[in-house]
Amino acid sequence: MNDKTVIRPDQEALFQTASGQAGYFTTEQAAAAGFSSALLTHHTKTGRFVRVARGLYRLRDFPSEPGEEIVAAWLRQGTGAVVSHESALELLGLSDVIADRVHLTVSRERRRLVAEPGVTIHTTTHPCADAEVISRHGVRLTAPARTIVDVAAGGVAPDQVSVAVSQALRRGLTTPALLREAARPRGHRVQRLIEAALAGAGA
Repeated sequence: MNDKTVIRPDQEALFQTASGQAGYFTTEQAAAAGFSSALLTHHTKTGRFVRVARGLYRLRDFPSEPGEEIVAAWLRQGTGAVVSHESALELLGLSDVIADRVHLTVSRERRRLVAEPGVTIHTTTHPCADAEVISRHGVRLTAPARTIVDVAAGGVAPDQVSVAVSQALRRGLTTPALLREAARPRGHRVQRLIEAALAGAGA
């Protein structure tokens, strides 16, 4: 009697995973849904899946979404990375700045991580606390206050910082207290930028 368990591919589970990630999924996520390497290769050859990069695939017929290149870059780097800076602003809809690169932040322990083309890897001495990370479009990204302070520290134009602060406050995504708290460890220049943006927003 053969007791070997045959794991049947769960197409609905894979679709649900990919749907939350702009149509993308990793080899590991496919395996969790019962798709073997051979089955992935089969579906790629038949055109159902598109192989985007090593270990990363996309459902061929899934509609394109704004910001999907950010999702793909995040998945390629692994879940230890967090979408940040201008890329987080874009996903949060807090600025009209369109970054020409995908920005990800990792802890200093991963500072030797090699960035893919079109990706900027930031290492931080201010690790993201749990409260500073949220989920959007299936990816982990910095929360609004942390995002705004990061771009302020990174040299984004002051008027764009003001726009982001104003929009975040108006939409209830953050508060003046959270912004001030996030800016406090970043030095006087960043604190002044945040205070000026808060004043401009009447907060």
